[in-house]
Amino acid sequence: MEQIKIYQAKNEPVLSYMKGSKERSDVEETYNQMFNSRVDIPLYIGSEKILTNDRKNILPPHDHKNVVGTYSVANKKHVENAIKNNLKVKESWSNMHWSERCDIFLKAADLVSKKYRAKITVGTMIGQSKNIFQAEIDAACEFADFLRFNVSYLTEIYNEQPIDGPGKTNILEYRPLEGFIYSVTPFNFTAIGGNLCASAALMGNVVLWKPSDNQMYTAKIIMDIFEEAGLPPGVINLVSGDPILISEIALSHPEFSGLHFTGSTTVFKELWKKIGNNISIYRDYPRIVGETGGKDFIFCHPSAKIDSAATAIIRGGFEYQGQKCSAASRIYIPKSISDELISKVVEETKKIKMGSPIDFNNFMTAVIHKDAFKRISNYIKYAKESNDCDIIYGGNCDDSVGYFVEPTIIITKNAKFKTMQEEIFGPVITIFIYDDSKWKEMLNTVDSTSEYALTGAFISEDKNSIDYATRKLVYSAGNFYINDKCSGAVVGQQPFGGSRASGTDDKAGSKLNLLRWVSPRLISTTHNPPTEFKYQYMD
Repeated sequence: MEQIKIYQAKNEPVLSYMKGSKERSDVEETYNQMFNSRVDIPLYIGSEKILTNDRKNILPPHDHKNVVGTYSVANKKHVENAIKNNLKVKESWSNMHWSERCDIFLKAADLVSKKYRAKITVGTMIGQSKNIFQAEIDAACEFADFLRFNVSYLTEIYNEQPIDGPGKTNILEYRPLEGFIYSVTPFNFTAIGGNLCASAALMGNVVLWKPSDNQMYTAKIIMDIFEEAGLPPGVINLVSGDPILISEIALSHPEFSGLHFTGSTTVFKELWKKIGNNISIYRDYPRIVGETGGKDFIFCHPSAKIDSAATAIIRGGFEYQGQKCSAASRIYIPKSISDELISKVVEETKKIKMGSPIDFNNFMTAVIHKDAFKRISNYIKYAKESNDCDIIYGGNCDDSVGYFVEPTIIITKNAKFKTMQEEIFGPVITIFIYDDSKWKEMLNTVDSTSEYALTGAFISEDKNSIDYATRKLVYSAGNFYINDKCSGAVVGQQPFGGSRASGTDDKAGSKLNLLRWVSPRLISTTHNPPTEFKYQYMD
């Protein structure tokens, strides 16, 4: 087999959006235009864009009285037709030469990073309430990175071939899975929404995509980009609405071949159960890939530097209002530096400004919707009423204009306190102070406190302690950061995913993930086949 040239992807540069810059003025102009207009989002089924009669409003979380659009709600027939259409185009898409599929998604990456950059960034600011920096690194940079690096990984995979034997030529063919892929994506990352369907499609699969209701604003932009890039209709079909209805239909179909999921642990477990209960109806064993929740930790060793530890805690805990599965949520601080470090964290947190994402001075904006606001508020209320902890900063919530929750810092004397164990998915961190001499014992607590094992960070200037913690916490986090916050994975640099209740650890943004969407076939050709059954030893 002819060797394939490896495509060398590079990370998309992050724009600065400094005052007076072109990218800043582009975003401001685009924001004002999009925020003050309305868009109606259809279902995407093959070449049809269906605006249903049953529609729901899209409301910016930071200004929930302003309707910026509506999205369509699919019924049973829509979902069935979407799957039927997926399967109708499957053969032509799967048989398309891999280089042509790559060209489509590379063009999509260029559209993301150039023509659509302001639009998809602003869409993320409006629809998901991300500040300009969080929207830039997500919707523009990470999404473009996913698309480009996936092409690089595809060329690496296709290049991995078995050796030839005497008189034999062996080829490993990387077939797409036989049916369709069901992709379920979350609200918090535009890039995840695009990648979970694009990665499987790149490998020759057809995809039924169910985005989060709270990411529909940018889901439309993604579909527009794919269409302009030349993706054939029906390769990725988007259906929105009732997730239970859509999942029930998708997972009950005999041609269901895989689930690509990012979302809550509870939902993922329910979908896994449905797949297990339906296992006898499928043509093959479906691939199940999921990245779910986290209760991510930052552990400060007694040697930790105050400024870097404080920065890691604040950025890790409060960027995007703590609505990252990788967000820092439980913090372990040694007694010897606790006063100084906690004072620094509180002092810097007081400087955080919160409001609309179009005000570039705001570090935080609103949480995603009313239910999230209530859930986070209830955790804060629980902490206020508990004798096991004190709220030393924040704790105020206001949903009169948008769903705003102050960055909140809790200190507890109970290492297994409720907010140390349960995923809050909001701007709330809980600190536990430990005795310096027991730092090694505390690592056992870190490992056993939560059901999750997604991300974690260890802050230390002592190499021996870093080596010890790295070994001790080997299963505590799929992404383990030393002297940094526990969030902010970059495609191509830090493949992302965790295990235990945090998912299947198939590492989005790596070759490992793409391998889940192919079913290899070995083709072995014998050039001089034997003509008699006897072997030499028999003479």
